[in-house]
Amino acid sequence: MPLALAQLQDLRDRISDRLRPWSRSAQFWVRAADIYTSYKVCQLRAGFVKDEDEREAMWEQQHELGAQKMYSLCSELGGLFLKVHRARLKLSNTDVAVKVQHPGAEHLMMVDIRNMQAMALFLQKYDINFDLFSATKEMEKQICYEFDFVREASAMERIREFLRITNKKPPVMVPRVIPGMVTREVLVMEFIKGTPIMNLGNEMARRGIDPSGKIAAMAKQMAFSMQIHTQETSLSVALLDYGQVKEMPEDLRLAYANLVVAMADDDFLRAEESFRELGIRTWAISDNKLEELFQLSLRMFDTRLPPGVTVMSPFADDSSLTKIGVELQNQESKREVFSGDCFGEVGIGAIKEHDIRTFCDESMKRN
Repeated sequence: MPLALAQLQDLRDRISDRLRPWSRSAQFWVRAADIYTSYKVCQLRAGFVKDEDEREAMWEQQHELGAQKMYSLCSELGGLFLKVHRARLKLSNTDVAVKVQHPGAEHLMMVDIRNMQAMALFLQKYDINFDLFSATKEMEKQICYEFDFVREASAMERIREFLRITNKKPPVMVPRVIPGMVTREVLVMEFIKGTPIMNLGNEMARRGIDPSGKIAAMAKQMAFSMQIHTQETSLSVALLDYGQVKEMPEDLRLAYANLVVAMADDDFLRAEESFRELGIRTWAISDNKLEELFQLSLRMFDTRLPPGVTVMSPFADDSSLTKIGVELQNQESKREVFSGDCFGEVGIGAIKEHDIRTFCDESMKRN
């Protein structure tokens, strides 16, 4: 390529890189405004409907429409920030997995988070009595961890060692980090052959397993995240992603455990005490504070819908967020409560909070 054309192409690339964040922000706000407006219109229309079943049907239809728009937003603006390759080490002749970050992905991710924080500030000022902004600030900090493979490798080795020394047979498989092959942008680890959790449906069909049977139901309950793989030769589970690993201090872990017990026992007073221990300040907008606070704890930290409820919306007239205000006082809680749960002495954010709660819920049912 002639020098002049190469310089022109370089100039185009630089201009494109400069304009990309602005273009991405514009696309986000156009879509976010459309989604928000549709919910507010539904809220207004529902206010004129007296029949409860009709209102619920309206909200269900709105949620389906909102979900489609959210999917469109995420699929069109989203994208993987890294790529995983399978390679082979020459000296040992063993297969490894190589994680490589895409250039510029971290900057675009921060643009998305800034836009989300602006939206959170708007919502908590005009619509929702909940400290959304603190959650997005913690998310900003946590997502930065995803781009630090040195930190991820260290966490992976700690968890692997912890599971090894505390169990005769580790409950999950953790890949071994290849020494000397880790940088902030590249991570080389042991390759574990298995079936990605998102492909289990096809795998069960291939093996002739009934999707409605007990084995399939167990697989659904144990489907923590798509970063977990099942070994083909056994029922072993492998955890592969440790970018969101978090270590929680002892007092915060105990406070969270106390809240889980309170929710399981339907203990209103204990739930209120746990909120204080977690550094979550609440104020009542209704008379039955304890009951509403308990319902709020279920919505914040549980995945089960209340009996007879099929749809929940923060904009609904009977939403707990219209009766209980929430603010995170304790800075430690701001850093920890929204960052995932703990596993032994180390927090594993790779197992999403939703999935941990689902697993604990099933354990409580069995016990």
